[in-house]
Amino acid sequence: MPSLPKILQCQQVAQSKLFRVEQLQLQFSNGEQRTYERLAGGKTAAVIIVPMLDNDTVLLIREYGVGVEGYELGLPKGKVDAGETHMEAANRELKEEVGYGAKDLQLMKCLSQSPNYMQHKTQIVLARNLYPERLEGDEPEPLDVVPAKLSELEQWIARDDLTEARSIAALLLARQYLQDLK
Repeated sequence: MPSLPKILQCQQVAQSKLFRVEQLQLQFSNGEQRTYERLAGGKTAAVIIVPMLDNDTVLLIREYGVGVEGYELGLPKGKVDAGETHMEAANRELKEEVGYGAKDLQLMKCLSQSPNYMQHKTQIVLARNLYPERLEGDEPEPLDVVPAKLSELEQWIARDDLTEARSIAALLLARQYLQDLK
């Protein structure tokens, strides 16, 4: 495996309320130089939660996605606030978006998103032993909570309104993990 490219220059070329774009001048181990752009990562991490109501029932949420201009099914997710651990953030987001807390939280895997263009990473957290508890969230409208069976995951994934890659990957990983426990 070649050595990592050397960063010759890195500068911010754009910024909005949510995003910061950096332009990087890279030199590869073979001497080739290229200019890359990336969405720079923020100071906070993110979590996506797989809330298991029982060993086969996962709780999805339906919310508006402005990127696809439609309502999408997916897993609850959000950023890790300053001073929070991944587990604390996962339990808070679960309470805000689904109306449940979890007594059993387990980190499963860290996912990158478009690693050629983004620094963002998301921790997948499996949530079990749920109990009802609701916290007020920052969503502009109430989210629909939709129970789905992991044993029917292929049918759910085939739907036109379940397209987010992180949710699909997290569901597949959780299903395999829970099957391995049997």
